[in-house]
This record gives sequence, C-alpha cells and structure tokens, in this order.
Amino acid sequence: MLAVRQGQAAIAFVCVVLGVMLAVQFRTTQDIHSTVPFQRIEDLSQRLSQTEKDRDALLNEVHTLRQASVNASGSRESELTKMGAGVVALQGPGIIVTIDDSKRPSKPGENPNLYLIHDDDILKVINELWAAGAEAISINEQRLIASSEIRCAGPTLSVNNTRYSPPYDIRAIGDPATLENALKMRGGVVETLQFWGIQVTIKTLEDVLVPAYKGTFRFEFAKPVKEAGK
Repeated sequence: MLAVRQGQAAIAFVCVVLGVMLAVQFRTTQDIHSTVPFQRIEDLSQRLSQTEKDRDALLNEVHTLRQASVNASGSRESELTKMGAGVVALQGPGIIVTIDDSKRPSKPGENPNLYLIHDDDILKVINELWAAGAEAISINEQRLIASSEIRCAGPTLSVNNTRYSPPYDIRAIGDPATLENALKMRGGVVETLQFWGIQVTIKTLEDVLVPAYKGTFRFEFAKPVKEAGK
C-alpha cells in the first residue's frame, strides 16, 4: 500500500513539473511573439508582399503603355506614308494660285502662243512651290504625286491624263508667306507671266484643301527589295 502511494505521489510530482514546464514554454512563446523584433519581421513581411503586388501591377502597366506606343507609332507611320503618297486629302494653311490666259491681243508679227498658258509655265509655278516648302499641291481636282504628268493637249492642259481648260486653280499647303514670296520675287515666274499679260492671282488662306490622288498605281518592272534575314 505504501508503494502504491509512493507511485501516485511520483506521478503527481511529474505531472506538476510537466505542467510548470508547459506553462513556462507557453509564456516564453508569447513573450517572443510580443517582442518588437518579431512584430517587426511580420510587418516587413506584409510590406514586402504588398510591394511585390505593386511592382507586378506597375510592370503590367508598363507593358500596356509600351504596346500602345508601338501601335500608335505604327498608325502614325502608316498615316505619314499615305500622306506622302497622296492617297488621302489634306488641309492646312497655304495659297491658291489662279492662272488664266492673257486677254491682251497679240501685236502684229508676234507669236499668239506667247499669250497662252503652256505646260512649262505651270511646271515653273509648281517647281517654285515645291522649292518653297509646299507639302501638297493640286491642279484643279488633280493631286500631284511623284508620277504625275503635266503636258499640253492642244488648247488644254492634261494633268494625270485628265484634260482641263484655263483658268487653272493651283492649291498648295505650306507656309503662306513663304509660298507667296517665292512666286512674287523680282524676276520670278509670276512677273514673267504677267509680262505677257497672263493673269495670275494669289490668295493666302489659313485653310486650303488639297484633294487625294484619284488615279491608280502601276508597277510593271519595279519590285520591292527583300531585306537580309527576312
């Protein structure tokens, strides 16, 4: 009986010691979690997680902006190509030059053709406008492009294989003052034409409309060059 009591006492003692140890361990754990360094670690961990989320969101935004920039660049490049090819109508500041045959009767012995407008007269006006920085030019309803032709066809003028009779309406987009001064300079094309009585009027406007090229493009011999590696 004594031995049983001693065993029970030993078990009770062990339980007490174990309970004290568990209590101490729990208290120690609580103290560790409540310490400033541990709280700091948890706070930094949360901040790091949030920073990573913000970084990913910014990376996605950068990708979206870059893609939009590429698309806009391609669209702008395509627009400039169409403008240069003359396949779209354009408007902007510029001048309108109206040229008509002379009403002055020719003198005896003079060549009456001197008082009429010819293709080389129009070409001189056009070349002067290009040299003065014109960005787009049309004659009557015909847009001038690299392959445009201007030639006499009897008493008429053929532009892009379309015949027109005088007066001729030349529209040019560019700096109005520069374009006008280029035509009106002393000894220039306008002064020469007016010497023979050719009627020339120039209007500077803030908004000039130049129509799009209405013809077709044909390439029988030319072919695009393939770039290396493509």
